[in-house]
Amino acid sequence: MSSLQRNHSGKIRHRRHSTEAAPDVNGSVKPSLLVNDQNKYKTMLVRARSSLWMLLGFSLVIYMGHLYICALVVGIQIIMARELFTLRKQAYEDKKLPGFRILIWYFFFTAMLFAYGRFISRQLVNTVTSDKLYYKVVGGLVKYQMVICYFLYIAGFMWFILTLKKRTYKYQFGQYAWTHMILLLVFAQSSFTVANIFEGIFWFLLPASLIAINDVAAYFFGFFFGRTPLIKLSPKKTWEGFIGASFATIISAFVLADILGRFQWLTCPRKDLSTGWLHCDPGLPFKPKSYPLPGWFPWKEWSVMPIQWHALALGLFASIIAPFGGFFASGLKRAFKIKDFGDSIPGHGGFTDRMDCQMMMAVFAYIYHQSFVTSQGFSVELILDQIINHLTDEEQHDLHFQLGKILRGRQEELLLLLE
Repeated sequence: MSSLQRNHSGKIRHRRHSTEAAPDVNGSVKPSLLVNDQNKYKTMLVRARSSLWMLLGFSLVIYMGHLYICALVVGIQIIMARELFTLRKQAYEDKKLPGFRILIWYFFFTAMLFAYGRFISRQLVNTVTSDKLYYKVVGGLVKYQMVICYFLYIAGFMWFILTLKKRTYKYQFGQYAWTHMILLLVFAQSSFTVANIFEGIFWFLLPASLIAINDVAAYFFGFFFGRTPLIKLSPKKTWEGFIGASFATIISAFVLADILGRFQWLTCPRKDLSTGWLHCDPGLPFKPKSYPLPGWFPWKEWSVMPIQWHALALGLFASIIAPFGGFFASGLKRAFKIKDFGDSIPGHGGFTDRMDCQMMMAVFAYIYHQSFVTSQGFSVELILDQIINHLTDEEQHDLHFQLGKILRGRQEELLLLLE
């Protein structure tokens, strides 16, 4: 393949020659993942600097709280969508279709309204309870949110049909399919991140940190010990890096869960859209349990939070399953013959290059939390939420009357038993 490639915008883009393989005396190329090339040390330094700046910025946003983290996630999603929309963009065809780019973004923001409306409806209602007018308006929007989003999508669908032009059908339908693939594989998955944030920053921070740890550990284990290629889609990935990163990620999951689980600011769920500090009962998963140790140990017991055992499951997923999100992204880049999705982050590529595994991890963390950590019964808070948001005033009064009747009947039965 030529070292010069022409990208979608018509500009010549230089594709760096790989330093991972060197020809032998016969001229054939054999895998040698540790070629003594100064370029890879320069690349490592650039990546390290970028990673440090990202870590500092990320830490600041975490300190600022839930809403700022959500704003960061939304911003990253928009940048990722722009990077992916640009892959199949053809300037010549777009000139024939004025306003077609607006339609694509219309679908994106409609999907955003649907997903976030489903995830933060309870927090939104709780925020406006002090004003009756706002409460009724927001409550109505929440109640009919699915219908509103459906008709917004139908409007976009009709818009798309009305914009179809002869000689551009193939391009337009290709863009339509590409847009929906992005919404399904990128936005639908990454939107679960916001749901995790409101369940407690812990459920956002731990999974995201495990992916970062796995990525960094795989890079360094592969950099210093890598010899055996892992998968053809990602030539830089090695079995040594994969295995070393797996152990590092699982151990880190157990330790990090213990550290992060001690802060209520991270473990408490956010029930509204305010920005104040949180205080709550941490719940059983974050309360240490003591396990007796054999007599020959210097300690009599070992104290472990139950959440640390749950963290091991997250660590296993982050080290074994989540990397396949990166392999998928690598295959996609090979299909389009590009090195990176963008150049927003020096040494790393675009935001899509950094978030490919995070999306799968966010979905798993949400499903795992709902399935194995959250109480499976109906809580009083959940029942009240359903009553307030889905029953009319008359139905609520009727429910109050019926509950009072049931309670009075039980009191009469109790009095008869006492007599």
